[in-house]
Amino acid sequence: MNFWRRVKRGAPPPDIGDRRVYAIGDVHGCADLLDALLAMIAQDDKDRARKPISLILLGDLVDRGPQSCAVVETVMALAASGGDVRCLKGNHEEAFVLAARGDLRALPLFRRMEGEATLASYGLEPALFRVMTDAELVDWMESHVPRAHVDFLDALPDSIAMGDYLFVHAGIRPGVPIGNQSPADLRWIRQEFLAHRGRHPSMIVHGHSISEDVDEQASRIGIDTGAFLSGRLTALGLEGTSRWTLQTKP
Repeated sequence: MNFWRRVKRGAPPPDIGDRRVYAIGDVHGCADLLDALLAMIAQDDKDRARKPISLILLGDLVDRGPQSCAVVETVMALAASGGDVRCLKGNHEEAFVLAARGDLRALPLFRRMEGEATLASYGLEPALFRVMTDAELVDWMESHVPRAHVDFLDALPDSIAMGDYLFVHAGIRPGVPIGNQSPADLRWIRQEFLAHRGRHPSMIVHGHSISEDVDEQASRIGIDTGAFLSGRLTALGLEGTSRWTLQTKP
């Protein structure tokens, strides 16, 4: 595999530990693709030797696709199911939560991030979204977006460390210790992270930056395959030093 040939000679491959982990890339309102991928994960897990399971979603559940509300409800149900299911806060969750909590300063950003599709999934006609003022949108969100959804998204963590891996939404700032990374970088960073060719303290698994297929580099793996555009929602499977991918088909 090309990835392992890029690993420094003599350095051991990253190890997730004695469990099986499935990391899911940016869903962006594609509830049907999430349901299909979860079914694929369940079958893949069934076909392998029994192991403790962790499911990690890398954030950006909302915006762009047509079913953000349904995606949030699915992830909330998974998190409440009793299994080890965790989700990161993406930059789209950040903007959505700020807007839903009444921060008028977040509305221009929320509009640019295709929040129209998100509010349509909660019942707001797109034509109204385009003519409503920011103050009117804030009032509508406070009345129509369930506070349980807002509280759930607001409480999501910015990173998850497991074995030799670190799961984040966007990336990390190169050269900054993991413990000193800013939440803004973990949710928003792009070019400085993607262009870095040195080693990171952990193998970074991230979404946020769309690639045609899984983006495997020496010290990071990007799994945002643009589900809302491509129809391909990707999961990265990890067990010990092994890894594989599962992906929906357009």
